[in-house]
Amino acid sequence: MSWVGLKKAASRAGTQLMQKTGQVERTVDREFLEEETRYRTLEKETNNLQREAKNYLDAMRIVRLPLIAIYSLFCLVSPTVMSASQTRIAETLELFYTADRTSDGAMAGHAYKSAVQELDNIVSRDLDAPFRATVLEPVGKLCSYFPTVNEGISKRNKKMLDYDAARSKVRKLQDKPSDDSVKLPRAQQEYDEAKEIFDILNEQYIRELPVLLDTRIPYLDPSFEAMVRCQLRFAEEGYAKLSGVQRYFADNIRDDYANGQLDAQVETVLGEMKELAIYGA
Repeated sequence: MSWVGLKKAASRAGTQLMQKTGQVERTVDREFLEEETRYRTLEKETNNLQREAKNYLDAMRIVRLPLIAIYSLFCLVSPTVMSASQTRIAETLELFYTADRTSDGAMAGHAYKSAVQELDNIVSRDLDAPFRATVLEPVGKLCSYFPTVNEGISKRNKKMLDYDAARSKVRKLQDKPSDDSVKLPRAQQEYDEAKEIFDILNEQYIRELPVLLDTRIPYLDPSFEAMVRCQLRFAEEGYAKLSGVQRYFADNIRDDYANGQLDAQVETVLGEMKELAIYGA
């Protein structure tokens, strides 16, 4: 920062301090404050949208779909979500049935592994790129404008401090005239210049911030529609692929899980395990 910049920064810091102690009057433009508050809400929510949209894309890569039905060695149907290791889990499930590859469980394990692999390919090929192009990139571009707007608001606020300081200086010289007759006219000129610069920036942001806010809906509407379509495609593909796995399970297994019969079955098996001598070894 240059010497002139340092002097301005020190002067503005002093003005802020005197405003806090009531020595310098602070300009309050309620119209600008209202528009800035609305803008800050837009900035915050759009940044959140960008972050969550990216999280969703990451989740689509590593969290392919709720497990509609996994019938493992322990006879459990799990409604949990398959994580990044779902392919390895599918491979591991197959290992449980190496001794009997013709059983329904083995067939389900093989079908599930195939479905997981197909879903992974679909997400990488058909969902990743469209989601980036229609959701992430437009939202990211909108977010990229905020630093420029914030820089302008910061400049406006600095000019407001200069304006407040110049006004305070003129009032002090008017209340207590200086022996130097040049001081008041010079201070008045500095005040007029500071006021003109501040008024231009202030009016610009009062005029343009609402325009930015009003364009958010037509700008984001296509991205919202695209996101819904991507989610729909994701759900439809997952349902289609995993429906082929579900046919290997008994029709009543969901009802048994819901009414607690499978939980009781698991507890019975665990009880038998605890009775083994090696359990207490």
